[in-house]
Amino acid sequence: MSDVAPLEEYRTELTGYCYRMLGSAFEAEDAVQDTMVRAWRSFDTFEGRSSVRSWLYRIATNVCLDALNAGNRRARPMDLTAATPVAQARLNARPEVTWVEPVPDARVLPSVADPAETAVARETVRLAFVAALQHLPPRQRAVLILREVLAWKASEVAELLSTSVASVNSALQRARATLAASAPAHTDPADPLDEEQRRLLDRYVAAFEGYDMEALTALLHEDATLSMPPYDLWLQGHDDITGWMLGVGEVCRGSRLVPVIANGTPAFAHYHPDPEGGFSPWALMVIEIVDGKVSGITSFLDVKRWFPLFGLPDRLEA
Repeated sequence: MSDVAPLEEYRTELTGYCYRMLGSAFEAEDAVQDTMVRAWRSFDTFEGRSSVRSWLYRIATNVCLDALNAGNRRARPMDLTAATPVAQARLNARPEVTWVEPVPDARVLPSVADPAETAVARETVRLAFVAALQHLPPRQRAVLILREVLAWKASEVAELLSTSVASVNSALQRARATLAASAPAHTDPADPLDEEQRRLLDRYVAAFEGYDMEALTALLHEDATLSMPPYDLWLQGHDDITGWMLGVGEVCRGSRLVPVIANGTPAFAHYHPDPEGGFSPWALMVIEIVDGKVSGITSFLDVKRWFPLFGLPDRLEA
């Protein structure tokens, strides 16, 4: 088939599906590319017993299940260790495959007319939700995403997975029970940002760039968290977060934040003062908001991966 347009129109939604399955933006894009290649090669034998969309999801599911057979389960730092008091904090890096990764909204959230569908889509690419999905066995993960995120019928999922409706319903029930036991924390919807959220983020930027710990503390929940993949360290609470920022984190004084959107939530490209002038990439900072205050800050430090993915400049001028 020379014309790939009928397949390409599904790329974004398939990437969102694979991202939820795999927890990695890069693995998701690789999985979708593999899906497209397999579909293109076999399109002439596609007999139309299902829609092209269903057929592509079947291929993508098989690609993801094959990838997950290796047994790797991506996580967030708080899934792996207890919170560390700042006085005992040590930076212990783990391999890239350990972590649930951030993703630009545009890569995984197709444009849809229904606001309710958009809200569900954004809610289910949040870092906490994707991390919670990783607790599920791969087939249960696929069932839950297809049924509850993408609103497929049980019969459609059964056909895709070559199983029975009873098996799908049983898998969904088990998946729900597992998720309930490790339920991801709710965060405020942020698309579009309301006036209160915009003011909160403006104050956050002013406090961070001014390195005003008193002002920053006023914006944080008492049990707010700070994590910094690829390090497994995470901190919780005002005192430990500000203690870190005034200790090891003091190197961030004088930084600049540039707003972006990641995982359906507000985020910032964090640029660090460069001794040679201007500002160089330091972290991709994903912000979680609950009830009008910041509940979580995740600073992804592997900027060579993240800044190009988000189309961010490799430096800022002074």
